[in-house]
Parts: sequence; structure tokens; C-alpha cells
Amino acid sequence: MVETRKVQVTGGSTFTVSIPKEWATENDVSAGSVVEFYPEGDSLFLAPANEEERTEGTLDVTDLAGDELTRAVMTMYVSGFDIINLESSRITTSQRRTIREATQSLVGLEVLEETRDSVVIRDLLDSAELSIHTAVRRMRLISLSMLSDAVDGLAELDTDMARDVIQRDDDVDRLWMVVSRIFRATLRTPKAAEELGLPREVCFDYQSAARQLERVADHATKIAHLTLELEKPVPEEVVDALYELHEEARAIIDDGMDALLAEDGDESTRLANDARESVQLLDERARQIDELLRDLDPARAQMLGLIVDSVSRSADYGGNIAETALQKAAPTP
Repeated sequence: MVETRKVQVTGGSTFTVSIPKEWATENDVSAGSVVEFYPEGDSLFLAPANEEERTEGTLDVTDLAGDELTRAVMTMYVSGFDIINLESSRITTSQRRTIREATQSLVGLEVLEETRDSVVIRDLLDSAELSIHTAVRRMRLISLSMLSDAVDGLAELDTDMARDVIQRDDDVDRLWMVVSRIFRATLRTPKAAEELGLPREVCFDYQSAARQLERVADHATKIAHLTLELEKPVPEEVVDALYELHEEARAIIDDGMDALLAEDGDESTRLANDARESVQLLDERARQIDELLRDLDPARAQMLGLIVDSVSRSADYGGNIAETALQKAAPTP
């Protein structure tokens, strides 16, 4: 429900306004409490001063195991809890192993304490060290290198390179979780956005781009897995065509990211439009490669067709980033 208040002047120069009693009661705000104001454009956000620097959450893991338990830990992390208490009447050895593996897969988390019926995890990373901008840049570098190496591994039928690509997907996933955690923090409190030094709209744009980069890494991983299944080298003409397709896809992703990170609106718009137009041209090249595959054994052609699709989809994700860049560069209402 929207409530309105009339601004008054006291002492001849101080503007004052009352706050809703119901909101104050729910947030433990009373006479003498300290509140914080955060200006953002033509808006002013009010929040109770948070004396507790670290948020703590508790989760009953009695009925959780395996992937379900891993997802639960990750959800608590992304939700922004700094201290996570996992409790049960008795935590099994298998659960402890899963918790440790989940903790190791997330940036900044460490098991702080273990007892018969609980495991306490704490985020040891200083929030001041977190940068959504840096995390997205690293995701860009890793995902694009994965895609390049995945295509090289396919062309050379290099299984070691393919396995290395698969392992690097964990690095991208960790960064994706960090970006998600930071972004959700900016939604939860304006203080988080102020500490980052970025408007929440920009944080949303970075989070959207990070999601696309995470998908690029997933498709690079898919190509690597398919490479491990190939028994014979890929025909040279198909390899050459795939290399050309990859170079175009990489350029689209690069242009999309350059557009997103550009400070000049006109430059951002130009790069983003170039990337979006290139996606349509790439789709035609992908169809030409599909024609080359018609002469191959059906099973082999299907497998290589999946690889062509993964490279094409990576380009589509670059186009999505470019679309986000266009929205970021558009005038603010």
C-alpha cells in the first residue's frame, strides 16, 4: 500500500517527514533509532541502520542429500547469508562430504565448525573485495577461452584439451554464483549498491550478461564432451567451416561485451547493433555447414550437428548481451 506524507520545514531550513508507524514497528525502528538514506536518481531510499554486519541463516538438512543438498547450500550462499548453519539430528558422513564439496565450489566459503548435529559455514571474503564488474570480465575471458579451446580440441581430436575445458566450467560457475550473490544483495538493500559504486540497473545488466556467458561456457563444455565421444578425426572441410563459424561467434560475443562495458552511449549502440546484425549472418553460415554434414554417416553427422548448434547458440548469447547493452545505453526515463 502506498502511503503519502507531507514534507514540513522546521527551524526555517530543515525538511522533515514522518515515517509510517507500522513499517517502523516491523523493522524495530523507534525513538532514538538510526536510519540510513540512499539517494538514487530522483528517489530516496530509507532503511534501518544495520548494526549486524553479517547475516546468519539456518537450514534443516535432515532429508537432504547429494545434488539436493548441494543446491541447498548454493541457494543459501546466493541468497546472501554470510553464516550458514546446517542442522540435523545427526549429519551423516556422506552429507559432510557433500557439504565440503559444495563449499569448495563457492568463492569465499569455508567450513568453520562441525559437530555431530551441525555444520557451520562462513563467508570469509570481505564484501569490499567483491566486484561484479571484475567477476563479469573474468567470466568473459574464461568462457571465450573455453569455447576456443573446445573447437581446437575438436579439430585436433585432443582429449586432454577437451577435459581441461570441462574442468574450467567449474571456474565460470563459481563466478556466476558470485555475480548472483552480489546482484541479489543490491535488490535486498540499497547499501549494497552504494558500496559497489554502481546503480542497481547496471548491476542487473551485468547479471544478465553473466548469465549469457555462463551459457557460453556450458556449450563449450558440451562440445568438449562430444569430442571425447568422437573416434575419428573430423573432415578438414568441416573443421575449416567450424573455425570460421567460431571466429564469427567470438566476435559477436566480444562486440556485445564491449558494448555493455563502453562508457560512451553512441559507441555502445554502434557495437551492439553490429553484433545483432552479425548473428543473422552467422545463422546462414551454420546452415551451410549443416549441408556439409549430409554426406557423413548419420550418427556422426548428428554429433557434429550438435557442435555446430552449440557454436551458433553461443553467438546468440552474444546477441543477447548486445541487446542488454542497447537497453543500458538507452536514455533513462
